[in-house]
Amino acid sequence: MRRADGAAEDTARRFLQAVADGDGQAACRALAPRTAEEIDAPCAESILGESLAAPSPRATTEVYGQRALVTFDGDAVFLAVFPDGWRVVAAGCTPRGEQPYDCAVQGG
Repeated sequence: MRRADGAAEDTARRFLQAVADGDGQAACRALAPRTAEEIDAPCAESILGESLAAPSPRATTEVYGQRALVTFDGDAVFLAVFPDGWRVVAAGCTPRGEQPYDCAVQGG
């Protein structure tokens, strides 16, 4: 596994675990700026109201240049690389066949 794969998965896992643990501040720090802007203020409270599952032990990570898709038991997290590392751009995403993913949290 390439290092970028592990870093993307780690970020996705930390984000989902922070939400599951009720740590909205940590979850919001993992969001990409545009995604954080889409969350109702205050982010740390609003993110905890989203229907996001805790990360499963197993994950599949696919990296496409500066973008990544991490899938935990059917729920997907999309990430992008920023100067300070991987950030979550969408989460709680489920596939819809030929349609784009349906995501509980996403940036504009």
